Amino acid sequence: MKGVILAAGYATRFLPASKTIPKEMFPIIDTPAIDYIVKEMVNSGIQDILIVSSRRKKSLEDYFDHEIELETTFTEAKKLDRLEKIEPIAANIFIMRQHYMMGTGNALMLVEPFVSGEPFVVAYPDDIVLGDPPLSKQLIDAYNKTGNTILAVQEVKEDVSRYGVIDPEGTEGVMGVRQMVEKPDPGTEPSHLVSFGRYLYTPDLFDILRQTVDDAREGEFTQTEAINSMARVGKVSAVRFTGQRYDVGEPLGYVQTTIKLALQDKRYREELLQFMKEQVDGAK
Repeated sequence: MKGVILAAGYATRFLPASKTIPKEMFPIIDTPAIDYIVKEMVNSGIQDILIVSSRRKKSLEDYFDHEIELETTFTEAKKLDRLEKIEPIAANIFIMRQHYMMGTGNALMLVEPFVSGEPFVVAYPDDIVLGDPPLSKQLIDAYNKTGNTILAVQEVKEDVSRYGVIDPEGTEGVMGVRQMVEKPDPGTEPSHLVSFGRYLYTPDLFDILRQTVDDAREGEFTQTEAINSMARVGKVSAVRFTGQRYDVGEPLGYVQTTIKLALQDKRYREELLQFMKEQVDGAK
C-alpha cells in the first residue's frame, strides 16, 4: 500500500504567512502539521509516500531530507536528544509538483504512475487525526474487508452544509455509500456523516477521473463525481473512524489545535493553564 498527500494548494485562508511558508509546514508547537500525516501513514505500514506539492513549497522537500550541518553540529557536541529530533522519518518520501492548480481531481490523476495499479491512501493535511490504530490503518483494514474505495467519516451534530456528506447504507462498522453530497443545503443533507480528509482509493479511480474531467467546471475538478460514479455500482464504503480529529485547515482551528495539543504536553500544560486563566480573568 502506498500513500499520497495532497499539499499543492495556495492556503489563501492563511495569507500573508502562506505566501512564502507552506501551510503544511506551520508548526504545532514544534512539529509541522505534515509530520503528523506522514507518521500516521508510516505507523499504518505505508513506506512509500508521495507528496503532491507546488513551486512555492521547496521547504517540504528539505524537511524530509538530512540536515547535514545540524547533524554534524549536534554529533560533535554529543547532543543526542537534538540529533534524534532532526532524524528524517524512516520512509521513502517522493515529491511531485502540480504545475497548474486545477483541483484535486487533477492532482489525483498525476499520481497514477506512482501507485502502479494498486490501492492507495490519500490524505489532505487539513485534518490531523490521532488515535490507535492510526486512521490510515483503519482505512486499510476496511479495504481488506470490502475491496472497495473507503471514505473516513464522523458524525457532525451541527450544520453540515460546508462538508461532503455521505448517504450511507447502515450506520455502524463498514457502511456502504450510495452517494456523497458536497455542501448540501440545510435540511437536504442525506445524513450527518461527514467525510474528513482521508480516502483509500482503488485504481479504477483513474479511468473514472478521465471520464469526468471534461464535465468538470474550470478550476473545480474534484474527486466527488468519481466517488459517486463508483458508489452507483456499489464500489464505495465508509468507516466511522476512531481517534481525535484536529482541524488545521483554517486559522481558528489551527490555533485551537495548537492549544489542545499543548495542554496534552506535560512540558507546557501547567504554565499554559495559568496563562489562559490570567487572560480570561483579564478579559472580564
